[in-house]
Amino acid sequence: MYIYQRLRDLREDRDLSQLDVANILKISQQHYSMYESGKIELPVHHFITLAKYYGVTLDYMAGLTNDIKK
Repeated sequence: MYIYQRLRDLREDRDLSQLDVANILKISQQHYSMYESGKIELPVHHFITLAKYYGVTLDYMAGLTNDIKK
């Protein structure tokens, strides 16, 4: 699974819009949209912020495991 697919799944599972997540990261919705579409890579600091926000492991976010928590 690609990171951008996991980003979208996590966001949609929590009924959040792209704008909601963009506000968490303090970026524009358009910029966040590029992360979800795979057009640009998610920086590590945003990756960590979202893992903490969603309460999941970095391995789960990266698609290395399907176990949400340790």
